[in-house]
Formats: sequence, structure tokens, C-alpha cells
Amino acid sequence: MAESSVQPAHVHAPPEGFIRKHVFSLDHKVIGKQYYALAIVAVFTGMFLSWLMRIHLVWPTAKIPGLELLSKAGAPGGVMTPEYYLSLLTMHGTLMVFFVLTNAPFAAFGNYFLPIQIGAEDMAFPRFNMMSFWTTFVAWVVLMLAFVIPDGPPISGWTMYAPLSAVGKDAGPGMQWGASCWAVSIAFFCAASLLGALNFIATTLDLRAKGMTLMRMPLCTWAWFITSCISLLAFAVLLPACILLILDRHAGTSFFIPAGLVISDRVQPHSGGSPLLWQHLFWFFGHPEVYIAILPSMGIVSHILVNSMRKPLLSAKVVIYSMMSIGFLSYMVWGHHMFLSGMNPMSALAFSFPTLTITIPATILTLVWVGSLYGANIQINSASLFAIGFISMFVSGGVSGFFLAQPSIDIYLHATYFVVGHFHMVMGVASLFGVFAGTYFWYPKMTGRYLSEGLGKLHFWITFIGTYCIFMPFHYLGLIGNVRRYQSFVDDFMAPYLPLHKFITIAALITGGAQLIFLFNLIYSHFKGKVAPDNPWNATTLEWSIPSPPPWNNFGDRHPIVYHDPYQYGVKGSKGDFVMQDSPEQVIASGD
Repeated sequence: MAESSVQPAHVHAPPEGFIRKHVFSLDHKVIGKQYYALAIVAVFTGMFLSWLMRIHLVWPTAKIPGLELLSKAGAPGGVMTPEYYLSLLTMHGTLMVFFVLTNAPFAAFGNYFLPIQIGAEDMAFPRFNMMSFWTTFVAWVVLMLAFVIPDGPPISGWTMYAPLSAVGKDAGPGMQWGASCWAVSIAFFCAASLLGALNFIATTLDLRAKGMTLMRMPLCTWAWFITSCISLLAFAVLLPACILLILDRHAGTSFFIPAGLVISDRVQPHSGGSPLLWQHLFWFFGHPEVYIAILPSMGIVSHILVNSMRKPLLSAKVVIYSMMSIGFLSYMVWGHHMFLSGMNPMSALAFSFPTLTITIPATILTLVWVGSLYGANIQINSASLFAIGFISMFVSGGVSGFFLAQPSIDIYLHATYFVVGHFHMVMGVASLFGVFAGTYFWYPKMTGRYLSEGLGKLHFWITFIGTYCIFMPFHYLGLIGNVRRYQSFVDDFMAPYLPLHKFITIAALITGGAQLIFLFNLIYSHFKGKVAPDNPWNATTLEWSIPSPPPWNNFGDRHPIVYHDPYQYGVKGSKGDFVMQDSPEQVIASGD
């Protein structure tokens, strides 16, 4: 597997007609754009739901215009009920974790650029690739149906903990058909992700160009490859868990429902199940999912930083091995989500140790990034700003993970806003900063036009400052005992801290509004943006050796041959300060 041979031309015929070109396309680039578009719709939907929740949290009796149109039962007269707050929380978390943080950095950018970066004409299985996207789209549609069915979205949260998620309508509003929509949607999503992961692995191992050894692959390609390996096992566990949940709900089985359970004054007709089984299955997927979301952004950020610094990282191999270590260790730490489940203290200790251990490769990655930046004459643009912002978010959010890795401390903090602030920064915002960096960097390749740098920098600074204004106070609120998932604090001991919640809400509204700047930039620049050359960043990897936007078969009728490592910057004696991977030019020496 060290080196792949030249592959035969034309994996599939050129597309003909609108449907085959733009809808049911076999072209990995079109499919990547489809994933990106779906992620954009999902992220703005999720953001809108978070706005509604934040407004209700600080003004619980406020009438929100038009909200009753979304749900008459959940918002009579435009005033949100406590149960509907939990429904919106469930949908927000599900949309963001599955349809944004998995789709955008991994499925969207990975589909578009992985084949090009390894010199392939397309993915190994183009029809599987098309099937993967449309199965994901069906999953999204099924999830959105929960908003229009009579009982509305489920109130169980995005983790869908049993037994409440398994017993049906007795558990509360949205727990009859809304929860079924959730389970079916995520089952479809898992199937689509498994197809995509298999495709990524096969493409990376079998379709590399001549000379493209594994260690000559760009760091983002490595990140997508490692992520696909994680996905293959993680989603293979969540899929049967969702099937078992559906069976408990509709087929009378008792996988997650114990005997003698009374809910809503009714004895449930089940016996023999274990609610903890769902937690084990879900979190065996759930913690690797954190790295499914963050690893692609790590690769993207590394790729962009090297280009912006015009010099290699301190050690690309260390970055690769660190990402591999994170992927391996991600399957050994799921139990730290269950410290409050009554597990044996020795089991808690056994999960605490690898949770602390996984911070070692993450710390090494951070040191490589920061050490490489030291003394670099970095080119400041929107892409590099978001790449640096990613490091800031990853470190700030990751530091709080040390506290949660300790069972004795986590018992106090687990159900508080401290955890919400932690995972939003280290998993959510950090990953999205990688997506933003990748968008500003690769947009000229995808469209042939630049995004506006002025709007991009404005977008960055509002988002960067706004994110800290939102999620850093969450840690403080958690330390003073602010319980998460409460829908209001008017008559609660937390009432004195409502001014801080109001500050967070205003920051969330402003930061969310800044994303409209990004959306405008994205659409406007597609038609009116400055025309970009084929290699506007003077980059070295194979995607910059072809026209912008790339043709349907990427490299035309030629097969690229790779002569160099992916990051030959600061090269003395070359035509510029860099050498392309497919250039036969000899590398004499590297400058500082």
C-alpha cells in the first residue's frame, strides 16, 4: 500500500443533462457541494432554534411572533412552553452534531478534495457516493418531519436517553411519533455515513496517483482518512442501537426498558431491559463522534497554516501520528459520559485515565501548530485568521476537559452549563472555524472566484469575539451550579444570574447575525466575486494544479505523477518559493 499505480481513465461517463449533472450526480465534486449546501441549511436552522431558546430562557413569558405557526401546542399565542423548549433543544443538538459537524468538514470537503489531492479521477464507488448523500438527505427530511407531525419534536434531548425515549407517548410531548422520526432519521444517517466511510477508505488506499505514497498525502487527506476509519466503527454501533430503539417503541421488545417501570402513572408493559445499555451503545459512538467532527478541521487547519506560513510544520509526521493516536484512543473513553450512571468507582478510574491520556496527542498537535507559527511571516487573510482562531477555540475549550475527566469533579459539573460550554467550544465552534477556514481557502478552486476578504475579516472578528462572549460565561455558570436544560430561572436560585444570561443571549444574536455576512459573501461572490487564477495561494498540492473550477474528470486525460512531499515551501532556487507536488523540478534546499 506504500504506493499506488496509475489508475485507468474515466471511472464513469461525463454527465449529460441537468439531473445527472446537478441532482443525481456521480461527480464527487458535485456531491461535496450538495453536502455543503445541506450543512448550510442545517446550521442556519440549528442557529435559529438556538436563538428561540436563548430568547425564551431570559424572557420566558415573551411572545415570539410567528412561533405559534410552528407549533400551536408548543407555543400557544407565541409563548413557548417548557416542553417545547426541550423539543427545540433536541432538534438543535441533533442538527448541529449530525448534519453540520459531520457533514461539513468531513463529507463536504472530503468528497470534493480527497480524490483530487491523491490524484484520482473520482471516488472509488461513485454510485455509493451518490447514494450516501441522498440517504443523508432523506435522514434530514425525516428529522424535519418532526416539526409538522401532530405531537411535534421529541423532548428527550439529542442523546435520546432510554427508557423515556423507548416507551412512546407516556414519556411526554413529542415522544410518540417525534421520537420515532428521530430514531429513523439517525438510522438512515448512520447507513449513509457507513457507505461514505467505506468509499473514503477504498479511494485513499487504492486510487492514489503514481508517486503518491501515504506519507506524501496532504495532512487534510490524512485527517479525512483517519476520520473515515473512526466512522466505520462508530456508526456501525449507533445504527443497530437505533434499530433496537425502534423495536422497543413499536415491536414490543425490551432492550432498554426494565420491568416494573411506571411513567405517567402507567406501568410499562416491558421487562428485562437495561437503560444503561443505550448509554453504552450511544456513547461508544458519541465520543468518537467528537473526533469525527474535529479531526477533519485539524487537517484542514494544518494544511492552510503551512501555506500561510510559507514553511513546513515542525513535523508533519508527528501531526499524522497524533491524529492516529486520537482516533485510536477515542474508543477507550466513552465511559466518562456516564460517571453519574452509578458505575463502579474502579470503572470510572479506568475511563478517567485514557480520557486524560487522549489529551497528550492533542497537546502535541497544539505545540506543533504554535511552534511552527513562532517566527513565521504568516500571510494574514480570512482563511489563516480562522485557522489561528481554530487553535484558540480548541485550546480554550479543551482545557476545561481536564476537569470533566476527573470523576469526583465531573459529578458536580456534569449536568451544568460547564459541560455545555466545553463541548460547544472544543467540538462545535472549533470545528466550524475549520470549516470557515476551508471555505475561504478553497472557494477560489471550487468556483473560480475569490470570497470578499473585507467581509471575511469582519465575519471572523465578530464570530471570534462573540463566541468567547457566549461560551466562556457558560463555564462560570456551571461552576456556580447552573443546571443545563432548565427552560427558565425566574423563580429559581439562579435568578440573580439572569443578567449574565441576557448578556449571553445578546452576544448569541449578534454572533448569529454575523453568519448572515458569511452567507451573503458566499452567494454574492459566486456571481460577482473577483476572478481567481488556478493557484491563487501559490500552494503545492495537486488540487492547485488543475483549472478552477475543476473539470468533471479532474485531471482530464492525464495522470499526475507525484515527485515531492506535499509542503515544499521556502525552496531556494525554484521559480517561486514553492515546488508543486507534480513538478519534476529538483528540490535543492529549504529556506527558513
